[in-house]
Amino acid sequence: MQLHDVWFAVIGVLWTGYFFLEGFDFGIGVLTRLLARDRAERRVLINTIGPVWDGNEVWLLTAAGATFAAFPDWYATLFSGFYLPLLLVLVCLIVRGVAFEYRAKRPEKSWQDRWEAALFVTSLLPAFLWGVVFANIVRGVPIDARKNYAGTTVDLFGPYALLGGLATLTLFTFHGSVFAALKTTGDIRGRARRLAGLLGPAAAATAALFLAWTQRHTGGTGSLVALAVALLALLAALVANRAGREGWAFGLSGVTVAATVSMLFLALFPDVMPSSLDADWSLTVEGAASSPYTLRIMSWCAAFATPVVLLYQGWTYWVFRKRIGTRNIAGNH
Repeated sequence: MQLHDVWFAVIGVLWTGYFFLEGFDFGIGVLTRLLARDRAERRVLINTIGPVWDGNEVWLLTAAGATFAAFPDWYATLFSGFYLPLLLVLVCLIVRGVAFEYRAKRPEKSWQDRWEAALFVTSLLPAFLWGVVFANIVRGVPIDARKNYAGTTVDLFGPYALLGGLATLTLFTFHGSVFAALKTTGDIRGRARRLAGLLGPAAAATAALFLAWTQRHTGGTGSLVALAVALLALLAALVANRAGREGWAFGLSGVTVAATVSMLFLALFPDVMPSSLDADWSLTVEGAASSPYTLRIMSWCAAFATPVVLLYQGWTYWVFRKRIGTRNIAGNH
């Protein structure tokens, strides 16, 4: 296996980690309107991810940085062609971070309501747009002979891409609901489990349709196996949720997210961005990669830094592992 193949796999792992962690993060943001009944319950949901949301976004920064360093042509074509959707995601992530920090800066109800509304919108939009972006990456977009994106922003929102957006939105919201059941106590915990039971079939239906479409278009044996794992894990998560096994339900929903992302990367390989104009103009793993020397330097840096980051983030989740409920929220929250 060549180093460029290894780094394609590494980038796939980074995106998998990002969607596993930020998936339930986005889901919690959406649930502040779907699940919470009052300000205290919204605060409970926000507090479940309050200590970890910013650490989850490190995976996105690392994935984007690794793409820039390992596959500069992929990075350039992707971020220029998908400029508006990715800019909207970036703006949402900025506003979302401000919402977390500024919501409690003033006691007025109107002030807190506005920031909570911003948190909901800036969780929902990225959850949808990431599905749109990756659907286009896998299916292919108009790329000309000079490696430039030759389409328009409207071209990025076809039926397949919109289905991909719905699949990630429903899947992340389900992922967030089982996380909420795992991390809360009292009435909100039971309602989170019941909501997960309703969201799961919707996520299964949209994910199955989207992944089957992907498999039919560009899939192989490996992607078919990943597709089967994703759907079976989602069904098992529903069974575990119904049985009240919240830890198993969350773990299995995480397996669903990981298998879904793996399926997309397996269906994409050996391309990194297929061209819908001419297959010879597609960006491939080998053709878009940096020099072997650059990839070797990156490999040494990653070998030293990655264990430190994983240990630190794992320690963070361990410290904040306890459940919370409305009784933990002060009256003047």
